[in-house]
Amino acid sequence: MKISQRHSWNLSLDEAIAIQKELQAEVITEDKISQPVRYVAGVDMGFEADGKISRAAVAVLSFPDLQLQETSIAQRPTSFPYIPGFLSFREIPALLDALEKINTTPDIILCDGQGIAHPRRFGIACHLGVLVDIPTIGVAKSLFIGNYKELEETRGSWQPLLHKDETIGAVLRSRTGVKPIYVSIGHRISLETAIDYVLQCTPKYRLPETTRIADRLASNR
Repeated sequence: MKISQRHSWNLSLDEAIAIQKELQAEVITEDKISQPVRYVAGVDMGFEADGKISRAAVAVLSFPDLQLQETSIAQRPTSFPYIPGFLSFREIPALLDALEKINTTPDIILCDGQGIAHPRRFGIACHLGVLVDIPTIGVAKSLFIGNYKELEETRGSWQPLLHKDETIGAVLRSRTGVKPIYVSIGHRISLETAIDYVLQCTPKYRLPETTRIADRLASNR
């Protein structure tokens, strides 16, 4: 993939907030997906040397059969501290390096993290989606902000994730009897479509196959 860099990554916190607010205006929350969807990708991060080195992984799978097609790994010095709400500035530089290495351009990218389920509606899935102009979905393992009603135990059950009277995502039961995951729009996709693709990418376990494979690569397991 060819990546265009929109801004510097050597930033102060105030500069990072300004970029989030500026680029958030470019987030598209309706379906702008190339059809048919043939490839889905997962991206995830690991850290080495006590966090000094970022290790990014990309896994591209065919869709809908979810067969692994291509992977890439990129490492670089970590240039931004760990601050909740600003993880994209810590993680995306290495993720862009890894995406540049792949030959298969995915139709959808599933990110291990938040999309618009973020205080400024600009989590890592939004940031990455805007930078690469590919539909992205935030699939988080834990709640960051918002509240929701209790949902049923059966696979496919979901409830809106609400924050300040706004629906910012969905709390989704991806496997019967297992704790839910948190799905939110990243870019160029609606919430309902995001839920559908997440479920199609999650045939057996709690997390999507894209995330599971990328996590193993990022963790060097």
